[in-house]
Amino acid sequence: MQQQQAMPTVVLEHYRDSICYIYGAYRVGFHGQPPSLRAHISGTGFVVAGGLIATNRHVAEPWYRDPQADAVIRRGATPSLQRLIAFFPGSPTPVELAPAVISANTDLAVLRLEHSQLAEKLEPLPLATEPSPAGDNVTVIGYPMGVAGMVAKSPTAIYERLAFGRDDIGAARELAVLSLIRPFATRGYLGDVVGNKLIYDVPTAHGGSGGPVFNSQGKVIAVNSAFIDGFSGGTLGISVQSLLTLIEAADHQIRVAVVSAEKEMFHQSYAGSSREPHMTRR
Repeated sequence: MQQQQAMPTVVLEHYRDSICYIYGAYRVGFHGQPPSLRAHISGTGFVVAGGLIATNRHVAEPWYRDPQADAVIRRGATPSLQRLIAFFPGSPTPVELAPAVISANTDLAVLRLEHSQLAEKLEPLPLATEPSPAGDNVTVIGYPMGVAGMVAKSPTAIYERLAFGRDDIGAARELAVLSLIRPFATRGYLGDVVGNKLIYDVPTAHGGSGGPVFNSQGKVIAVNSAFIDGFSGGTLGISVQSLLTLIEAADHQIRVAVVSAEKEMFHQSYAGSSREPHMTRR
């Protein structure tokens, strides 16, 4: 029992640096016209392999399941992602993210971290290989309320300077420099498992989407996805088993890209040489 109660502290201390705050900006518009919709989003992501970040599809593609954006897209508008960046605890500057693999039928996505040096330092979170039973203790880590949530728990002087501003990205950059990019950990119980959906009573809010859901053994069993308004026990996550195939596909893409780049470098090097290969007669 004591181990279960201490689990939020344990996973936060071990894996905080590998759980990032994601900021994105996107637009939806018609060709040759001013955009019909401009918006930004906040979310959470976590390291699942070298250079790969897991999150929700609606974080990677913010127009996904957005009724306002969907109404414009149905009229022929095109959505486009303007920017997607990640702020990691302990890192003073954000890093760019790029979509790697987006699920076609679940609210999951794997992103590529465009910063190899940082990727090498971040520890992937342990993914559960077995489903957890209903009634198990669960811990969710993320950035509910996004920048507003982090500003709210910052020191008084910083709070007074940033609390009423409207520049989320500017505030996030300042929080990063001050080492105040810090996720929240909340605990509850797994209420039910239906197919690839997990239902639990852990409090969350927008900005917490894409965060890891840990079981009582300290392993990730789901990706935090949504909550049902008016029902405190209705927070939803997507099973990590659904995530594994995306990770494999993204990892394969990276390996193929590396091999292609090496071949291209070889061909360029050979083509650029003016010296004929030396032949020795036997």
